[in-house]
Amino acid sequence: MTQRVFVSSVDEFIRYLTDVRQVSEHTVSNYRRDLLRFCHFLESKNIKRWSQVDSGHIRFFSAYLKHQQLASKSIQRNLSACRSLFRFLNKEGVCKTNPAQAVSAPKADRKLPGTFDTDQLNALLGFTPQTWIEYRDKAIMELFYSSGLRLSELVSLNRSSIDLISGQLRVTGKGNKTRDLPIGRMAIKALNEWLEKRPQNTDQALFTTEQGNRLQPRSIQQRLKYWMVRQGVTGNLYPHKLRHSFASHMLESSSDLRAVQELLGHEDISTTQIYTHLDFQHLAQVYDNAHPRAKRSKPPK
Repeated sequence: MTQRVFVSSVDEFIRYLTDVRQVSEHTVSNYRRDLLRFCHFLESKNIKRWSQVDSGHIRFFSAYLKHQQLASKSIQRNLSACRSLFRFLNKEGVCKTNPAQAVSAPKADRKLPGTFDTDQLNALLGFTPQTWIEYRDKAIMELFYSSGLRLSELVSLNRSSIDLISGQLRVTGKGNKTRDLPIGRMAIKALNEWLEKRPQNTDQALFTTEQGNRLQPRSIQQRLKYWMVRQGVTGNLYPHKLRHSFASHMLESSSDLRAVQELLGHEDISTTQIYTHLDFQHLAQVYDNAHPRAKRSKPPK
């Protein structure tokens, strides 16, 4: 019975996220999974009502997740889900406090994102399409790199989202926020070619399957891996790597952190600042290779 009460509250919260907040499907899925895990944890501690949960239980939950060897970032997301849930329960009058508010997650290691250099990108994109699916795939990859889109943003694009005459697109990103982005010359060319081949009388989606349905994220990920192998580019290709490459190359050329923040749609500039570390890493490598007194001697065998 206790478990049913908790799960019922989580279901109401998920409906609120979906219908009122219009949170992305991916975020909703993660929150639901995290909160159901939290419900099981509370049941194991013989907690019967939300009002019984205190900050000690939340800290214990965080420690439990760490014991389960969850990554710091995953623990942060779990605690964020708990904080959001209790804010909702406060509004609904189910409980009066937010015990998760004061509990901080373990600090995540700052991992530098993977990027491609320009030679790798030229190798990846340097092919002449022959079939309609190749025209589509090239337009997808060019647009990812041209405008720094997230996978969910690219999937949601409609034909009406882009204006190839003015060279810009309008996209709705995280938090249902809309932003206008420029489209590069090569991406405009690839998109024009794709639109000539794109099946007519199909879904309003910009990128579609052969049956005319909107192309789904998993299909795009699989096509990118296909092109990595076909073009002989080493490493791993995933949509966010093209976004990371866009951000890194823009920052390296312009040094305008605020502009890159706007282009990426980051709410907090600290999220964008990771690319300054990436840029410094590149500069340090150039320095080590070029400066006469920076070259390191080879270690003895």
